[in-house]
Amino acid sequence: MHSIGQLKRLQWAVRAVLALGIAASVVANILHAEPNLISRTISAWPPVALLLTIELVSRIPVTRPLLAVVRIVATTTIAGIAAYVSYWHMVGVVGRYGETGESPYLIPITVDGLIVVASVSLVELTAKLIALQTSAAETKVEVVELLGGPVSVAVPAVAPVVGLPAAGSKKRGGPQRGLSGPQVSGPSSEGLNGRALMLDTPKA
Repeated sequence: MHSIGQLKRLQWAVRAVLALGIAASVVANILHAEPNLISRTISAWPPVALLLTIELVSRIPVTRPLLAVVRIVATTTIAGIAAYVSYWHMVGVVGRYGETGESPYLIPITVDGLIVVASVSLVELTAKLIALQTSAAETKVEVVELLGGPVSVAVPAVAPVVGLPAAGSKKRGGPQRGLSGPQVSGPSSEGLNGRALMLDTPKA
């Protein structure tokens, strides 16, 4: 099953194919027309009208069955007129530029067939995409109703980082480097050596 993103990308790919088929039809109609602006504009209009109609059908959903039938009938009519005009224009152009035998009558069918397949595929993809988006929206609503409303998640506050003194730093009046244990201020250690003790010992 395709996801919504995949369907959207496929939808744009089908639109590119449809535009290619319409462009081929427009070029054939222009080459077949008289070499003036008005004639070429008139001949190019049927494929352009078909492209606009397909875009409207694929992008705008219809909620009433009667309107859907009217739109389908109108689209089919426009497609039939465009296919008929473009077919014979392309037959004349293909025959003029060297194709003989049955080729001038078969080549235009490939263009019209491509336009028909791309149009149907675009309408089907749009309907599938709308159905998936509606289903996703309904699922989201059901989850919210099941949880009793929107769910809020509390994010814990980040504790501030307290700067610590560097390992090699020392405070004034603190213990000196290289000394271990508590240090007591007092007389110099030179007065506590063994020689001093022997001299100060009273004689019997």
